[in-house]
Amino acid sequence: MTLSKNKIKFKLILSLITLFTIFCFAISAFSAGTASINEQIEQLRSIIDSSSYSAFQSRMILNTAQDLLESGVSFEDTKNIIENSVEKSLDAYSMKKVFDVILETQQEGLPTEPLINKVNEGFAKNVNNSVLISVISNKAENLKKADEILNEALQEGLEINGEEEIVKVLADSMENDVPQESLSWLLKTGITEGKSIKEISEISEELSYLSLMAYDSGLSSEEISLLFKKAIENSTNIDEICENLQNSLDAEISTAKIEEGGTAKPSTTTDSGTLPTSSTGSPVEVGETPTQEAGEAPTETGSGPEPSTSPTEEAPSPPEN
Repeated sequence: MTLSKNKIKFKLILSLITLFTIFCFAISAFSAGTASINEQIEQLRSIIDSSSYSAFQSRMILNTAQDLLESGVSFEDTKNIIENSVEKSLDAYSMKKVFDVILETQQEGLPTEPLINKVNEGFAKNVNNSVLISVISNKAENLKKADEILNEALQEGLEINGEEEIVKVLADSMENDVPQESLSWLLKTGITEGKSIKEISEISEELSYLSLMAYDSGLSSEEISLLFKKAIENSTNIDEICENLQNSLDAEISTAKIEEGGTAKPSTTTDSGTLPTSSTGSPVEVGETPTQEAGEAPTETGSGPEPSTSPTEEAPSPPEN
């Protein structure tokens, strides 16, 4: 009986020792993590001190940077943004806005890599502050919409592997003005047909290409949405949608694009969140024939207008009484 009590006491002591050890390791790991973030903040502080930001602005940026690090955004990404901001003379409030957009996206569980890539692209192209913020804000909104498409498919019981990757792909297509409804159909139909994420991604990229082609042809957003809707209605599977959309686009270019009088519709531009780049001339349309300038329409003969008859010649005089 005494031996049994001793065993119980020994097991109890052993359990307490184990719990104490785990607790110590947890405290140690937490302290190491805190120390690591503090060290990283000090590195960021030294970069900001080399700028012209005021003491208040520096503290504001560092506080937001710490929030980013604690939320899981990598130190290297945070450091690169600060370094580029200082180098490109990005004002402190614009930098905080960039950080806020990334932080909100991270906290919502969405991928932040596309946003960080856009920021780096903006710095490389020397875009102004307002354009940079507009672009990444638009990108963040597209990521949210893509996540909505994904969640709708999951709620319908569809099993999807590579959720983060598909969100990125769908967001990219929306940036190229592919309608959200079309992408939702693409994802649900593709998963139902057993298509891989890679196959769905390839078709999504092709839809982006066709959408941009439609805009280059001068079609409006409403006309493009209608083209996509008709292509979906005429497609029994996702392998057909691109071909149907191309056929519809060809028909639209050859008929609806030419306005009365033979004048082509002017090209439209989109606010899709794409960073500005140098543009080239508009593409030559297939089947388009040159027209003469207004007021110079050709005639079959070079003769002038026939002389008009006078009123007296048109009707005889009344008879005299």
